[in-house]
Amino acid sequence: MSSRVGQRTVKRNRLRRFGESAYGMLLLARAGLVALFALVLVVAGVWTSWGTSATALAGDERGTVTVEKCADGKCTGTFLNEQVSKPEKVTVSEFVSGGAGATLDVAVKPGTDHVVRTGPAGILYAWVPLGGALLLASLVIAGGLRMRRTALAAGLCGALVMGGAWALLTF
Repeated sequence: MSSRVGQRTVKRNRLRRFGESAYGMLLLARAGLVALFALVLVVAGVWTSWGTSATALAGDERGTVTVEKCADGKCTGTFLNEQVSKPEKVTVSEFVSGGAGATLDVAVKPGTDHVVRTGPAGILYAWVPLGGALLLASLVIAGGLRMRRTALAAGLCGALVMGGAWALLTF
């Protein structure tokens, strides 16, 4: 650890070398913590999305619901499928229902009277929490890790999931 000044060699003292390596360790620890925070955001998005998306993708009890009335962000309707002889009353989110009078393909969440929309619109809507988590993680990646291209890719993926869900549900 020496540098040349003119013709003579000057060694840096032990305290300066320790300070330089400690600063490097602090920078490495900071980058590790920021990366861990971004990873936790994405894992939380997957965790939140998984329950609904598993039902939307491969729900055991599938059928159709005819929406009857909507209030307080929830709609109620009549669920019909081939195995059930008597129609059941179920609830569905008002955002995915399309309003009173709509007929939707749905799957029942196990152990509840809540149904989840199936098909491309329902599957993308189930992954919206992951899309939001990717958008938040992209800010952390860009600001904390200075990885702008990775952040841009994560942000675009999140925006595409959220925008695609909105487009499929409204049109």
